[in-house]
Amino acid sequence: MTKKIILIACVSKKGDKKAKAKDLYISQLFKSSLAFANRQNPDKIFILSALHNLLGIDEEIEPYNVTLCNVPKAKRKPGLKILTSEEKINWGEKVLEQLSKQTDLQNDEFIILAGQEYIKPIINNIPNLKNPLTGLGLGKRVKFLNEN
Repeated sequence: MTKKIILIACVSKKGDKKAKAKDLYISQLFKSSLAFANRQNPDKIFILSALHNLLGIDEEIEPYNVTLCNVPKAKRKPGLKILTSEEKINWGEKVLEQLSKQTDLQNDEFIILAGQEYIKPIINNIPNLKNPLTGLGLGKRVKFLNEN
């Protein structure tokens, strides 16, 4: 039977101590993404983490400072690690490997709530991947997630 799987990208705004993944990420975008995901009645929700690859929402993790996004130097927090092109490819392979153990990559329905840097490394290997946020800037993403 086909399952509905939702993938949410991690965000830079995090709490300052170990917590369940769903509670560690504290930005409005993440909170709106998680609320939207829950309203879809999915079989599973995962977080795409720049450091941990694929996380269950109840997995406990420490705060970290890693991203797949190209952050301008002026906006970078001290100590921020941005993955290289090769690291992004490896990240995508690990995410797909982890997903393949818990889902049916070829037949399950996937909804991804993430920016392009998190989508590009995995999109070609998940045929039923929907991205309702395509083409939306940050403010419009939050509005869409809150209204749908």
